[in-house]
Amino acid sequence: MQPIKTYTVEEAKRSLERYCAYQDRCHQEVRKKLLEMRMIPDAIDVVVGHLIEHEFLNEERFAKAFVRGKFNHKSWGKQRIIRELKQRKLSEYTIKTGLLEISDEDYEKVFDTLSRKRIQQLSSEKEKYKKRKKLADYLLYRGWEGNLVYEKVRELVP
Repeated sequence: MQPIKTYTVEEAKRSLERYCAYQDRCHQEVRKKLLEMRMIPDAIDVVVGHLIEHEFLNEERFAKAFVRGKFNHKSWGKQRIIRELKQRKLSEYTIKTGLLEISDEDYEKVFDTLSRKRIQQLSSEKEKYKKRKKLADYLLYRGWEGNLVYEKVRELVP
């Protein structure tokens, strides 16, 4: 049986600096990582304070990067993005700041493109109501607002 690896506060700081430099992280992810490293609560507070002070950890920057990534690469709607950020325990202010990364014009364009792409994938579905349901479920799952979804469904599946 291997002995359990222990870390000094300095080792933990260096390790988490690399962890945060590789990709923006939220406080919750960093705390989880420190708990996995078997750090005590006082040491966790010291390390997190160090990371914030030296700009390795910045939740506003994390929120902006998260929003850009999920919107541009996964075509998530605002509802899904907000839900995911809340799970990471970000403040309302930080979430709103992150959402400013999406312009209204881009939001509408991505929604329209995604809707039209999905309706083409459903071309084999002959029954109108099943097609509507499948399109609506797909868009709602991805976090698009209900009013937009149902309006688009009526437009694309008359």
